[in-house]
Amino acid sequence: MPVFSLSQKLAFPPTHLAENNGLLAVGGDLSPARVLCAYTRGIFPWNNPDEPLLWWAPPQRCVLFPRNIHLSRSLKKTLRKRPYRITFDADFSQCIHHCAHAQERGEQTWISREMRDTYIQLHARGFAHSVECWDKDEMVGGLYGIALGQCFCGESMFHRRTDASKVAFAALTAHLLQHHYSIIDCQMPTSHLVSLGAQEITRKRFEQTLSTCHMRVEGRFNPGTFGTEAGDPLAVLEPRNRGKKER
Repeated sequence: MPVFSLSQKLAFPPTHLAENNGLLAVGGDLSPARVLCAYTRGIFPWNNPDEPLLWWAPPQRCVLFPRNIHLSRSLKKTLRKRPYRITFDADFSQCIHHCAHAQERGEQTWISREMRDTYIQLHARGFAHSVECWDKDEMVGGLYGIALGQCFCGESMFHRRTDASKVAFAALTAHLLQHHYSIIDCQMPTSHLVSLGAQEITRKRFEQTLSTCHMRVEGRFNPGTFGTEAGDPLAVLEPRNRGKKER
């Protein structure tokens, strides 16, 4: 199938026309409105530094239904020790900067300066949020993403201390459960995400789930509810994990 070239018009082709690898379109821009439009359609931007802007809608989507989060014994032990101070939206700019420059990504980060600027704008408008883990005054782990209706679209995470990104993800999931979110879009599977309970579902099922998440209300993008207080994630999640098999 041909890859569609986007114009300045705020529109995307139907996702079922994506290539087998999920590539749907090329070009367009990273304006906040286009990024939000993409997420409501189940589409996300991703490209290497030497590539044009690419838009993806893979046939299999990695997601985590918050009620299905898995806490390993070791992660429960870490959460009980409370080694990190957890905050929400305390320093979004620093969090996305650390995600862009995470050691394992080297020079191949897809989080370009333009992309960072877009998400910082979305944060200012109440759509993008971060979860941070602190060791004293140093941010040692965290993640960020977009909250639309009852869907949280995860973008990236980083860690500089053991389990710091997992603690951030546990705190996020506990918070989303308390605010009745339906799904976390993880985009592509990793062993890290699968260990936390993420799974792959078909594009059709993913889009059906998005259609129930109230990502638009009366035609307008609907920012998901996101508080500022990070409570104890273990208190929320541990009762839901009782009886689950260890991985």
